Amino acid sequence: MKKLVLYLCFTFYLCFLFYLLFFSHYRRSVEGILAFNLIPFKTIDGYFSVFSGFSLTDQFVGNIIAFLPFGFLIVLLIPRLTFGKTLIFTFLLSLCIECLQIGFRVGAFDVDDLLLNTLGGAIGFVCALPFTTKKIEVDLE
Repeated sequence: MKKLVLYLCFTFYLCFLFYLLFFSHYRRSVEGILAFNLIPFKTIDGYFSVFSGFSLTDQFVGNIIAFLPFGFLIVLLIPRLTFGKTLIFTFLLSLCIECLQIGFRVGAFDVDDLLLNTLGGAIGFVCALPFTTKKIEVDLE
């Protein structure tokens, strides 16, 4: 029963994420314009150069929060997942979304989105640890 609830939550989360990223009213791009950023930290730097406080709807916080549930739920659904594999899955999902957004012209491909989305998945993984039997092990040798 617990697994079923987790699968339903995960499915609802993915549907909601895809709605926000592809169909919500603020995702419309100007037709024919191909926008992208391939320079790491360019968008993040620009965000902090005009920083006026964090908001749930801004790009920086929004990208992290959008993928936090992914890292949280996937480790609960697949308990054998490691931190590294969770990062890889989060990055790959983010990469697919970025490519689809540019392909359908409903957003811009931004390498910083990949970084922030992956960070969100990592935070989600760490937040899920108390609900799993996983332990973060650090080898000091």
